[in-house]
Amino acid sequence: MYPKNLQRILLILIVVLYANFSFAQDAKAKCDSLIESGKIALDKHQYSQSLAFLFQALDLARNNGWDKQEFSALNNIGTNYYRLSEFGDALNYYLEGYTIAIKKLTPNEEILILNNIAILYFQEKKYDQAKAYFKRVYTASKENKENNTAGVAVINLGTLAVATNNITLAKSYYKEALVLLSKQEDVILAKGGLANCELLLGNTKLAREAAEHLLANTKDLEYYHTGIELLIIISKSYLKEDKLDRASFYINKIFDKKPSPEIRIKLFQLLVEINKKKNRLDLALQYKDSLFDTTARLNTVKNEQLYEKSKVKFELQNYKNQSLLNEAKLVSERKIFYYVLLFIIIIVLFILWTARNLSLKLKQKKLIAERNEKILALELEKEKGESLLLEKQFNETQAILLLQQEKLKNEVEIKNRKLSAKALYLSGKNEMIEEILSELAVLPQVSKDDTLVSHIHSLKNHLKADNEWDNFITHFEEVNQGFLDALKSKHPALTINDIRYISYIYMGLSTKEIASMLSISQDSCRKRKERVLAKMNLPKETNLYDYLTSL
Repeated sequence: MYPKNLQRILLILIVVLYANFSFAQDAKAKCDSLIESGKIALDKHQYSQSLAFLFQALDLARNNGWDKQEFSALNNIGTNYYRLSEFGDALNYYLEGYTIAIKKLTPNEEILILNNIAILYFQEKKYDQAKAYFKRVYTASKENKENNTAGVAVINLGTLAVATNNITLAKSYYKEALVLLSKQEDVILAKGGLANCELLLGNTKLAREAAEHLLANTKDLEYYHTGIELLIIISKSYLKEDKLDRASFYINKIFDKKPSPEIRIKLFQLLVEINKKKNRLDLALQYKDSLFDTTARLNTVKNEQLYEKSKVKFELQNYKNQSLLNEAKLVSERKIFYYVLLFIIIIVLFILWTARNLSLKLKQKKLIAERNEKILALELEKEKGESLLLEKQFNETQAILLLQQEKLKNEVEIKNRKLSAKALYLSGKNEMIEEILSELAVLPQVSKDDTLVSHIHSLKNHLKADNEWDNFITHFEEVNQGFLDALKSKHPALTINDIRYISYIYMGLSTKEIASMLSISQDSCRKRKERVLAKMNLPKETNLYDYLTSL
């Protein structure tokens, strides 16, 4: 009976889990579908419909913790607002998407959103911010080894430099882009940018030849209206050279391509200028009227777009209100789901309770296993306690050793101080005797006595002798065990006089005191230090005392 009950329980749990999993998968597929529908509507300029799809997808993604879908929804919502010229709202959604990209997604998403933010700032004519973000796109692309993306970022930097009238910098950007780019359409953009720079710098022939070459050797010129831009460069170059008929010819070729109202305004402005130079004021006035007419039409279109934006905002607010109602409905449906789930759990618990009597043997085995585990745990606890005790004893031993070491160090310092005092005392005594002998030597009655002069000379030689050195070195080695061996091992070129000088330095004696003990001048003492440093292959500015204490 027990195995059958267990099978039923497992079957119920599997059904519940599968239902939840299937629901989650369907919801994710729905979220992706909403994002795709939002993109399609965006491409068709159906902004209110696009935003409705995308906000619905955003709610689904946030409620389920789907980072990639949330990022995609935020990015496309920002693009909707950008197209509607609502730059403030667009920036807010882009920045939300950027936060998700850097924390939870790949560098590709980070590069995409950084580029969108940069373009937005460029359209707002906030050139400093735009430049900063384009450079971040460039850096991130290089780190991710996306050279073509980095090249596009450099093209944008070049366009920005042209907008700020820094043509030389723009040229350097476009040249750098040509090294990085791999896609032909992007290469054409960079070359077109270089041609425009030459035109702005006054190199009209060079600019025109570059533009004509691109027109003749490029198949697809619809990418970013490249063909129209190249024709404008050619017509402007002819205008600057006062070849007015050629300029008019190329402007008419642009009209044949049915350009946008913004381009038509530029073309009418050029035609007005051309006819003024030809003294055809009647034609100039006609083109000026056409310019005003096109500008008025463009303003009408912008007003219609403004109306469309207001309409989108109104519809979006309606959508949000409807979303709140749907959310309330969803909460109600979730409550029902949880009640059903609770009912299923109660049934499962009841089945488990009824099967309890049949599971005594398993519980007994489990109890025995638990007891064995407890015994093992107690043994492990005992071993852990012993390990802690040993660790404590080891720490106490370490502490005692450190105290002994500190005590020995203090004793060594005391002995060194005594040894220094003794050495200084001997030095002072020798100095005093030498002064007395010097004073005696200059007395007339002494200088006439050859025997006394000989004795004084012998005493002076005795003072200069090294009789105390052996005694001093013995005491020094007792106090500073191993120091002289380490010194000789590391610097075998040192003489006995060098070692004697170094020992005084190690004891902390000043230059004056060392000079007194060695019976030399302070200048000689300083020169000796330079010679010793040279023998030890140490720089002149080395602190000899610090170096010796490190041995």
